[in-house]
Parts: sequence; C-alpha cells; structure tokens
Amino acid sequence: MKGLVNPHGGGELKPLLLKGDELRAERERAGSLKRINISSREVGDLIMLGIGGFTPLTGFMTKADWQGVCDNMQTADGLFWPIPITLSTDADTADGLTEGEDIALFDTERNEIMATMTLTEKYGIDSGHECQTVFTTTDEEHPGVKMVMAQGEVNLAGPVKVLSQGHFPEQYPGQFLTPAETRQQFEERGWNTVAAFQTRNPMHRSHEYLAKIAVEICDGVLVHSLLGKLKPGDIPADVRSRAIATLIDKYFVEGTVIQAGYPLDMRYAGPREALLHAVFRQNYGCSHLIVGRDHAGVGDYYGPFDAQHIFDEIPEDALETKPLKIDWTFWCEACGSMASMKTCPHDAEQRLLLSGSKLRKLLSEGDEVPANFSRPEVLAILREHYESLAEHEKVKVELKGHSAR
Repeated sequence: MKGLVNPHGGGELKPLLLKGDELRAERERAGSLKRINISSREVGDLIMLGIGGFTPLTGFMTKADWQGVCDNMQTADGLFWPIPITLSTDADTADGLTEGEDIALFDTERNEIMATMTLTEKYGIDSGHECQTVFTTTDEEHPGVKMVMAQGEVNLAGPVKVLSQGHFPEQYPGQFLTPAETRQQFEERGWNTVAAFQTRNPMHRSHEYLAKIAVEICDGVLVHSLLGKLKPGDIPADVRSRAIATLIDKYFVEGTVIQAGYPLDMRYAGPREALLHAVFRQNYGCSHLIVGRDHAGVGDYYGPFDAQHIFDEIPEDALETKPLKIDWTFWCEACGSMASMKTCPHDAEQRLLLSGSKLRKLLSEGDEVPANFSRPEVLAILREHYESLAEHEKVKVELKGHSAR
C-alpha cells in the first residue's frame, strides 16, 4: 500500500502543543513571564504550529529565515516555505526584552496566554519589501499589505511551546481536525490520494464541480474551510460550515468527502498563499490541492491563474502535494450542465460565470439568485443568514477584478 504523502520536510509531524503535566506546569510558569500581545493572525499561526500544521517549523522565523522566505521561498536552512511566519511588536516593547529570556504570548481577544517563547532574536524588517515579494504590491488597499504595514516595527524570533488551541475545538466540534486526525481518518477509509479543496466561501455550483472532478481522480476530497478571520462582508465560518455540510449530504456520494477546518486568517496573498495552502495540506495528508480560478486572490491584484503558474516555478522536489489545476468553470445553458473552458464549445452568452463575491452581492442585496448558481438547500441557509443581519452588520459587496466578469 502506497500510503499518504509525508509531512513537509520529509520527517514526522511536529505538533508543538504541550499536553498533560507538561502543559499544566508551563501554563503556571507562563503566568510569571513578560507578556507580549499578539494579533489574530499570529494566534492562528501559533495554533497551526501547535497542531503540527506548520511542520517542521519550531517557532517564529529569524531574520535570515524572513529574508530567505521573502526572496527565495526558503528558510535559512533550505526548507521550502512561501510566506514568512513572524511575530511582531512595537519598538518600546521590544526594548524591554532581552534575547535569551522566555516570554508569554498573549491573545487579548480571549484573555489567554497562547504560548511561551524563548526569544532568540529581535530584528527590524523592510515591510515594503515583504509586501512586494509576498503580495507583489505595496498598495495598502490590499488587505494583506494593510495587515503587514500595521504590524509592529520589530520581529521577535524563537521556538515556542503552544498552550492552547483557542476557541476552535469548542466552536467547531468534529470539524476542527488536526493533521494527525485527518491522516487517521484518511487511513481508516483506505485513502492514499486525497485532494484538498480550499474555501473561505460557501460552495456554489462551480466549487461543487471542482470537488467532483477531484473525486473522480483521487480516493477522496477534504473540503478544508478557513475558520479564522476574513474581510468584512465575507460569510462567517459557522454559516459556511452548515451550508457545506448540507451540500455534501445532499449532493455527494457518501464516504467520498470529509469536511474540516483550519485556524488561519486569510492573508489574500494569491499565488504565494496557494503554495502555503499546499505546504500545510501536505501535513494534513493531502496528495493534491485543487487550484482553480483566482485561488486566495483579492480584487485584480493577481491574474486568474497566477496561483496555478507559480507551481511550475518552484523546484520539483519542493512539495509532495501537487496542484490539481482546473480551468475557469461555469454553468452552460447550451450544454445544460457545469463545464469548463476545456470542455465547453459555446460562446459567452450561454455561460453563467459563478463566484463567491457575486453570490454574496446578490444575497446581501436581496436579489434573485439564478437557479443554476447554487443548490437550493445551500441558498436557504445563506438567505437565513443575510436576513438575520442588522443594518449596521450589512457590508456592501463590490465586484472587482475577476469576480466582476
């Protein structure tokens, strides 16, 4: 039996979350350490380090790692990694820290110490350089750029001991799965090849079509939803999860799809984020990552298939997880079915192009959704969500870039 792909780096999973007596002792010790407040993105990164999703990283990156990842997509020791995993603070706070000391990493939203870290290095960075290399832009209208530019001036590096998984296990019981747990489920089902479907939206008919193509090719599909923070106007994770569960129950063969979630915030880094998605999906045991149109993109900062092309630009042995590249998909009236640019010979007038942004816009404005845009059971859940929103919670959805076509 071939077995699942190896964790990234070729070794075993390296979860950094402490357990049992070791966890209790470290939590007690953490209370006496200097506290550093961390952002929502950093909390998500910490939890991924804790559950082994960022194997084989041992903590937040050094300056040499940051530079290598920005410029060449590899850490100082040569590990392929596409996006810096860093922790920042302001200069005044950094001045009060001494390299070599242990510090507590504190989530102010939950009033919880998430981890301890041995501080090995304090360093300044060129935020503009990080944005240009990772996001290919320094435009602060880009949500990822805005996030990096708002960080503290000083990065803190060092190995971590993770103490918590935050709210995710309680808020998403049975869905918040660690890499060890997804691997166990794949093995129990006898799956060797698994395609990950990345989503931050409920699944419309194009998403369903992509997943069903993958079911034909692989033993199974992991519908892997982002559970962290999105941008205003995006559909919350709990609503999205219910909609996806309904779709899987009603429209997929039993035993071909697993739904799970992971704790990261979106970075909206387009091609580089697609590579990061492949890196940690390898840790989750997935042999393939479905990469469709504008994967992890935002607005028109990236070409519709830049996230596919970047996989051709990295070394062949950088990743065991490979992209499953699928062309632009749509409903074709002449075909009477879902189709792609590779399978449909008809002209644009026959095609209904689908996107999560279009669906959100129609629902948020109370407009009619075309019958072939999304399954009725999914639409019912989404309409209920939008009807429950108070006026101040409603965000105007503007169609930009590829979603506007």
